[in-house]
Amino acid sequence: MTIVRWEPLRELSSVHSDMNRLFDAMMQAPAAAQPRRWTPAMDLAESEGAFVLRADLPGVTQEDVTIELEDNVLTVSGERKSDREAKGDGFYRAERAFGSFSRSLTLPKGVDPEAIAATFTDGVLEVRIPKPEERKPRRIAINGEQRELEAEAA
Repeated sequence: MTIVRWEPLRELSSVHSDMNRLFDAMMQAPAAAQPRRWTPAMDLAESEGAFVLRADLPGVTQEDVTIELEDNVLTVSGERKSDREAKGDGFYRAERAFGSFSRSLTLPKGVDPEAIAATFTDGVLEVRIPKPEERKPRRIAINGEQRELEAEAA
């Protein structure tokens, strides 16, 4: 058994480090107070002739929303601006998130970009995407001359 000499100053240093860690943890902002990235809720539904995308965009104006289609990827992006003033209006709790957002979805091949239509009413964006026409099997005709050559060879 090894005998270790007790040094009170070493113990005091250890307690000091533990207290600093405790106070640092208490002084950091809780996770709920950290600014959150805002992602709007979106629904995608399928009707007989179209796909319908609906996005809840409360507090966003039509001018703050952009819809783009590139390489069969539809992207809805925009920004919800903060209505908080830097003066400090005495907020006790602020949970509403704000900032830029971007959501993308891949469309099926053959969608006509000119036929896509969007409306924005009461904070709800609705994008109608007509379904592409179904591809039907194509019948390939057999060349008549080739049949005649096969008949002569037999």
